[in-house]
Order: sequence, then structure tokens, then C-alpha cells
Amino acid sequence: AGPWDRMSTHTVLVLYGSQTGTAQDTAERIGRQAQRRRMGVRVQALDSYNVANLISESLVVFVCATTGQGDPPDNMKNFWRFLFRKSLPAGSLCRLDCAVLGLGDSSYSKFNFVAKKLHKRLQQLGANALLPVGLADDQHDLGPDGVIDPWLISFWQKVLSLYPPPAGLSPLREEDPLPPRYIFQFLDEVTEEPLINPLPPSDQTPPSSVQPFPARMVFNQRVTDLSHFQDVRHIEFDITGSNIQYSAGDVVMMRPCNSTEDVEQFCRLLRLDPDRYFILSPTEGSTAPVPARLPQPCSVRYLVEQFLDIAAVPRRSFFELLATFATNELERGKLAEFSSAQGQDELHSYCNRPRRTALEVLADFPHTTAELSVNYLLDLFPEIQPRSFSIASSLLAHPNRLQILVAVVRYKTRLHRPRQGLCSTWLASLEPSQGEVCVPLWVKKGGLKFPQDPETPAIMVGPGTGVAPFRAAIQERIAQGKTANVLFFGCRSETKDFYCHSEWEAKVQAGHMTLFTAFSRDQEDKIYVQHRVKEQAKLLWDLIANKSAVFYIAGNSKQMPTGVCDALKEVFQQEGGVTESQAQEMLDTMEKAGRFQSETWS
Repeated sequence: AGPWDRMSTHTVLVLYGSQTGTAQDTAERIGRQAQRRRMGVRVQALDSYNVANLISESLVVFVCATTGQGDPPDNMKNFWRFLFRKSLPAGSLCRLDCAVLGLGDSSYSKFNFVAKKLHKRLQQLGANALLPVGLADDQHDLGPDGVIDPWLISFWQKVLSLYPPPAGLSPLREEDPLPPRYIFQFLDEVTEEPLINPLPPSDQTPPSSVQPFPARMVFNQRVTDLSHFQDVRHIEFDITGSNIQYSAGDVVMMRPCNSTEDVEQFCRLLRLDPDRYFILSPTEGSTAPVPARLPQPCSVRYLVEQFLDIAAVPRRSFFELLATFATNELERGKLAEFSSAQGQDELHSYCNRPRRTALEVLADFPHTTAELSVNYLLDLFPEIQPRSFSIASSLLAHPNRLQILVAVVRYKTRLHRPRQGLCSTWLASLEPSQGEVCVPLWVKKGGLKFPQDPETPAIMVGPGTGVAPFRAAIQERIAQGKTANVLFFGCRSETKDFYCHSEWEAKVQAGHMTLFTAFSRDQEDKIYVQHRVKEQAKLLWDLIANKSAVFYIAGNSKQMPTGVCDALKEVFQQEGGVTESQAQEMLDTMEKAGRFQSETWS
């Protein structure tokens, strides 16, 4: 009998709401800690859990991220709606012991909003919170772990005092590997290719993450001058027959692929034949379903190219699992240090700061990599996450087409090879003129909502690629006869990165929009969009105070949104004669009423 035959009778349920995969990674880490403490455990995304069963659970941990402007992640939206129903009786969760761990970023105003709200709501429904809500912060010196580690220590102290393990059963050591979630069964030969990406069904359901639409790429044009440091692409897809409907403010989702070089290097390091096929099945006792996105049988190449996130910067959990395979003394010591709470500074300077990829880490630990069992691949690597882009076109102007503006991410760190964004680099490499290229995609509602009333002006501040949703909005609004459109656009230089230049010119001449530009490097002093906002104080005050305009910001969230908000408050003070605190109140009131909206990304 192995150590798995004797388990505690206690079970813990770990539910997560995750947008980029960090909350899922943390939830799985708690799951492993529970296994080591001999507890039964289930780890599930909130929306795949039947929330009606919550009243009969005894111990649940919620791990949730906050997205965008304080919204719950996509995979917990249904759970969220259910939990905030007015009709739920106050004591309905009185048998539940729970704990909430939030993952957030304190540079956003709605820091950990979802976790705080969830914690409060669970208590309203009668649940017993075992400890205060954990508020992990990306801005912490040690990243989210700076909060998660101590929070988990108190969590387990509390849990084990309430749910003690059976007598004589000691916890498993960190060094002992847990069983993998899946077993690979390799096939000797596959006579026919399995169907991958079958055509979407004709039953008129719009495409989704599970069933994306293979959209043909029509063009892929560079829109920055060749002398400009950044490569930005204007890309168009043909969505004829997809049943995709979208409006201004919506976003398109797609999953990138790993590069051929990376796939080949990975297979060499792990001594895998990319052309072999396998069938995946859950390990005995594993509650993890086989990922629906993987065909059965599946080739090694498909798994590595389309599913395993080998080019991402690995998380600490990657090192924890790797350490359990290491037999080489030197490598084992290093991996153990990277997995420990004390070694997080070291790990940050080895991995996070230089943005070292999981593949590069494997190359640095050749002995351990050679010891890896293929069965652990899905425990070691997270799934490639979908990327979202603001849609930059309107169906009213471009029927059956969907366009995006993509800045190709490429930068240097102290590592020899330049770092590259997985999705933008992959998209930029696709060349429709060389033969048909299809990209599986789907659309979801975005955070920006544009006014219905034809008289309501829209003031839009969108520097750089932040202009994308506003191009969609301006095209849509003009087609609907709405011409009260004011756009503030900023970039480095009029001749190098002034996106959609000729389109704006034509629309301004037709009287369909007003444009203010800020070219930061075309003169001695840097001029940004916030300077132009201040200069147009009279106009903006009139539009906001007398014409109920809606004010929008989109773009890269370094200093820009704060700079624009400060400029807007100065406009209120200067033109409306209000104090600084009244100006802030006006902005807050506008935000609550949906008259101030922002969509920013880092």
C-alpha cells in the first residue's frame, strides 16, 4: 500500500476565478498543500462548479483575481451573479468554513475589489471566515507571494486545528513528488490524422473559447515607419459565416502558438518525438478532467505548440515541481532555494526580472530536465492563455470584417536573446500573401459602452494603440449619424507612428469628428495627451457640463490615465470654479453614472 491509501476523511474545495492564470496557479498550489497534509481536495474554476452545492460544503477556499476596472474574471461571472441575488436567504451558508485570497495590483484604483466584496458577501450569507481576506499585490517587492506565503501559513494552522489529520499520519514532505494528474499512453501508430479544429457547427451559436472560429487573415500591414523603434500591425480578419456580432468597445480573443524553434528545442531537451501520438487519461483518484481543447489521440507537436505555455516566465510552482525530480546535487540545491520563501529574491533576479522563459530554465537544468517524466508535463506547464485585443473596426463600416491594431512586443533584458511577446510575435509572423492563414478567434463584450442618444458627445482619449476601440466607436457612430466625436490622440512623431492618419483627416474634413494630437518627440518639450486636454478646457467643460458628454480613456496604463484624470480635474477647477475635492467628487459621480469610462492595460 502506498502513502495514498491512507487519507484524512476531511476534504477541502478550492474554487478560483482567474483571468491570466495566476489565481489558477495559486489554487493548484493550495491543492497540492492539501494533498501533502493528507486531505481530500478538489480544485475547480468557479463557473465549472455547481454553486447550488455550496450549502452542503464544509470547507472552501476561494482564490480570485480582479480584472480591469474591478470586475470579476470571466470564469466566475455566473457564480458572481448567483451569489449576489437578493433572494438568497441570510443564513444559507451557516455550515460553511471559508477563506478568501485575492490577487490584485495596487496600482489600480479597484485593488482586490472582487476578493473584498466576495469576503463580505459570504459573511452576509452566514459563512464563517477562518481568517481575514488575503490581499496579494503585484506591486509588493516579492510579488504576490509576499502576501500569499504568510497567509497560507495562518490558513493551514487554522484548518488543521479545526480538521485534524488522523492519528499517526504525518504530512508528506515537500521533496516527495505528488502523483501526476494525467497519464500519457503512447500509441504505436496512428493510421488517420485526428480532426483538429473541425469547422464550427451550423447551429448558429456564436464562437467561444471552446469552439473558436477559424478566421481567415486578409491583411497584416506594418503601420509604423520602418525607422520607428516599434513594429505595430494593422490586421484584418474575414469573419463571414462566423455568426460573430460585435459593437464598439468589444474585444477579440485568440490563443497564440509557440514558435517552431521553441517546439523543436523543447522536444530535443525532453527527448520527445513530436510526431508521436498519445491518449491522455486522468490518474486514478485524480478529479481533473482531460482538457477539452486537446484532441484524442493527440500528437506531441500539437500539445507543445498549441497548449503548453513553454515560452512564458515560469511561476514558483514550476520550480517546486522541478525540484522533486532533481537528482543532481547542484541543480537540486538551486531548485530548492528557488522554491523556498527565503529564495524568492534570488528567483526574482534569476527569472522574473530578466523575463527568463520556462524553456530557458529547462536548458539551464539539463540533468533535472533529463529526469522529467512526460506524465508531469501538464502539472509543470500551464495552458497557453487567450490574449485579448480591442476591436479597431465597426461592422457598419467593414461588414464581415474584424480589425485589430497590434504592437509587437520585443525588448532587451540582460539575457542575450531579446524578449518577445508570444501572441504579437506570432501574429506578426503570419503572412496571408504567402497562402491562406486562419486564426481561431472569438469575441467578448468589452468594458467600454458608447452613448445611445445621438446628441450625446463622446470625448475619447486614446494615445498609441489605445486608439483602437475609438476607431471602432467613431466608425460605428458616424454610420449611425452621431457626429459629436472628439478624439485626443498621442504618439511619438507625426511621421512615424500616427495611426489611421488619413482616415482621421477625411473624417475631420467631413465634419464628423474633432481631432487633437500630441506628438511627444516632435519638439524640444514633450507634449502628451493630458497637455492637450488642459488646453481644451473651455470646450471640454461645455461638452461635459452643458451637453452631458461621456469621457473615455484607453491605452497603456503607466502614468497616462492618472495624468489625464488630473488634467480633467484641473479643467473642472479652472472652468467650473470648483475646489480640488469638488473636482474629484465630480469625477467620481461621472464614473458611477457611466459618464467616465476607462480601459487600460499594462
